[in-house]
Amino acid sequence: MNDVIPESHRHEEKEMPFLEHLEELRWRLLNSLAAIVAGAILAYFFSDEILAILIKPYHDATSHLFNGEAKKLIFLNPTGGFMLHVKLAIFSGFLVALPVVFYQIWQFVVPGLLEKERKYVPLVVFLSTLCFAAGALFCYFVVLRYGLRFLLSFESADLVATLSVNEYLEFITMLILVFGIVFEMPILAFILSKIGLLTPAFMRHYRRHGIVTMFIIAAVITPTGDIINQLLLAGPLIVLYEVSILVSKIARKHSYE
Repeated sequence: MNDVIPESHRHEEKEMPFLEHLEELRWRLLNSLAAIVAGAILAYFFSDEILAILIKPYHDATSHLFNGEAKKLIFLNPTGGFMLHVKLAIFSGFLVALPVVFYQIWQFVVPGLLEKERKYVPLVVFLSTLCFAAGALFCYFVVLRYGLRFLLSFESADLVATLSVNEYLEFITMLILVFGIVFEMPILAFILSKIGLLTPAFMRHYRRHGIVTMFIIAAVITPTGDIINQLLLAGPLIVLYEVSILVSKIARKHSYE
């Protein structure tokens, strides 16, 4: 006798129409934007403290290079200071809202997952946030520390580094975002392995090709283009590649259990 499928199950098995996908995407984007705006409003009241944190690597680098004298940054137009605080608030709001943004992304993906896979969504959201934070912190404490010292060491009697605070913060925030995104590699490996597009055997087989690709990627996405920052980015990429092989192996194993 044929099993009777409950109405709720039959409803879940129906594919979501294209327009409903668009509507779902729109609400997910609006929810993410609302979280970023709320975070930005909150961060604006602490923009001076955030500015001090982001400028600290520059002060440390200049103090190290110029006999303990920390150089100051400048802004070049009357609205520069105000716009700087607005940009800082938006950037900080995005970082504060990251868990919500990742949650919205995964909630959009959930309808395409199996029931047993949906229970991992909170864990994946947490790990996605953790990986991004690890990349941002590595950039702040390691890359900026040594990268800025290298870049500013070219100052001489005929070549003086006078940086605007806006250009400096565009540089530093871009680097933080790049490293945060790059550190999501294990999460991407997990997703691709779960849906069957990636295997640990494939990654091991193309390991040497992957390492070369890491250096090419580092050269392309490093804002300054200098060799020091490229090496500081390529190193973690290679480590993350190895971690991604392990993650892929675990994901494939659980897919068949």
